[in-house]
Amino acid sequence: MKKRRIFGLLLTAILVAAMLTGCAGGKKPAERVAQSDRISISMYMWDRSMFKQLSPWLEQKFPDIDFTFVQSYNSMEYYKDLMARGEAMPDIITCRRFSLNDAAPLSEYLMDLSKTEVAGTFYSSYLEVNRETGGAIRWLPMCDEVDCTVANKDLFDQYGIPLPSNYAEFVAAIDAFEAVGIKGYQTDWYYDYSGLETIQGCSIPELMSLEGTRWRMEYESETEDHRVGLDDVVWPRVFEKYEQFLKDVRVQPGDDELQFSVVTEAFRAGKTAMFRNTAALADSIMAEDGTTCVILPYFGETSDDNWLLTYPMCQLAVSKRVEEDEAKKKAVMEVLMAIFSEEGQKHVAAGTSVLSYNKEVKITPTKSMEYVHDCIESNHLYMRLASTEVFAISQDVSHKMMRGEYDAKGAYDDFNAQITDYKNPEAQEVLFTQENAYSNDFGVHGSAAASSLMNTLQAESGDQIAIGYASVASSSIYAGDYTLQQVKWIMTFRNAIYRGEYTGEEVRRIMEWLVNVKEDGSNPIHHRNQMPVTSGLAFTVTETERGRFHLEEITVDGKPLDESAIYSVMLVGADTYLEHPTFCNCPMPEDIKAKREDYCVNDYTSQEYIAQALNNSQQFLAPSEYVTIIQEY
Repeated sequence: MKKRRIFGLLLTAILVAAMLTGCAGGKKPAERVAQSDRISISMYMWDRSMFKQLSPWLEQKFPDIDFTFVQSYNSMEYYKDLMARGEAMPDIITCRRFSLNDAAPLSEYLMDLSKTEVAGTFYSSYLEVNRETGGAIRWLPMCDEVDCTVANKDLFDQYGIPLPSNYAEFVAAIDAFEAVGIKGYQTDWYYDYSGLETIQGCSIPELMSLEGTRWRMEYESETEDHRVGLDDVVWPRVFEKYEQFLKDVRVQPGDDELQFSVVTEAFRAGKTAMFRNTAALADSIMAEDGTTCVILPYFGETSDDNWLLTYPMCQLAVSKRVEEDEAKKKAVMEVLMAIFSEEGQKHVAAGTSVLSYNKEVKITPTKSMEYVHDCIESNHLYMRLASTEVFAISQDVSHKMMRGEYDAKGAYDDFNAQITDYKNPEAQEVLFTQENAYSNDFGVHGSAAASSLMNTLQAESGDQIAIGYASVASSSIYAGDYTLQQVKWIMTFRNAIYRGEYTGEEVRRIMEWLVNVKEDGSNPIHHRNQMPVTSGLAFTVTETERGRFHLEEITVDGKPLDESAIYSVMLVGADTYLEHPTFCNCPMPEDIKAKREDYCVNDYTSQEYIAQALNNSQQFLAPSEYVTIIQEY
């Protein structure tokens, strides 16, 4: 499929840049121009989870580097879109969903890392899967996430049901729990990753066979002129086993709509004995609930056939432009060495169970992994096939199987037809044409792109004030055609939308929660581009020392905030990012939280809301100067 090449309007970008570098009278504004002795490095994070421990650790470890961390998107298509519209590749990029054929169009923009010092720290077998046919290695895998069956061992012990060690015992355990009114096995079938991981997880021995390995190598090397379909040896057997798996785990009508929160809450409440998820979540549930969670593999006929499905927490690549500046290249390589060191990978993992691909890195598995040591010792670690099209097709075909529309043969035929002619429906139809471009670079008055987003949301909602919890925009807004997929890429992922009626005094407290360093040292703003983004409200902050801020004046529609007035407020963000101890550790005041209401239900996200807003406005609205930063150090 031909890619649409869209370019931003240079003149507009220059005007916006000028708007964002204005001065506030009286005090020195906090310019974001690096000093001559400092190197600037931009790093795009595939998800906000990388802001837990890695980004603050990097800033502490490299105080002479000006980092810009941006929450981007977990898709190669996102980066292809950046390149197609003429934007520069960030210095370091990360992506979790990865396959060589997905990444191939980006190769010309990325460094070959095969002969770097950091590449030498890896076990060669794990690097080979990322080697291009010409020998280059442009992507390095971060430590290994473990996908598995999470079991509530307390329930097994309570009912005297033995933990399974093979597939037959797995099915017997499900039956035993169902007999006492407890769901034996469940997962969040709604999402594309659940279809992909259960389809592959059920048949890892087949996919790791000689025939399966040959097919995967051919598929990973396909080009636009040579599309690779499913083979007729391995994949028919994959769908036969998956059909049986769906029966054995007792899939019911409507299960294809089950979402993460519903399934997780049932497991935490002891209503489900086993569910598909990650070792990281098992550790989190144990820490928070006290439930004894253990990890079980994808079972084979015997324990010798058991496997863990794994995937790197992300893949890292470096822009080719970095090679143009030797000092910057040296700094980027030092940052990569730090990230892939034992200390760095522990900061990426943030205390969760992971495995490492690097020779000198020893990360001790947590207690939840005690029942899969045999898989780890025997290297029964399967790395999932995770191309964009395989994610989408797995979701579609698995849902059709769950609804009874396909048997194994029908699923195989449909999957094969789609994989040889995949088209993303959200990337086809043009929804509107944007007239003006707005940069996501953070200046004295914030990000024009983030401001445009919040102004568009506020116009749709009709609220007097809209407040975004940091990291609202994942990229600049460009001039040109927009599809639904491109609209969703502008807004950062996994936000929620709330609204409420608040007094002016409560609005100030909300802003203080989002800006001020707390008495215990907790800081809601680790990086400047995570400053709250507001619409209808403007505010001034003082930066007392690097990365530490204090809220000053607030205005609403150009007038001082009236602390006795009542304002309708829209809140856009993710509580976990600000509240959880492994992130910012800044809980929202309980009385403030109690007054807000869900604006949208059933996991309706801010992405979907911005798509609805743009369907009405047909434009991202013009930005505002919503913040002024006064630097005092």
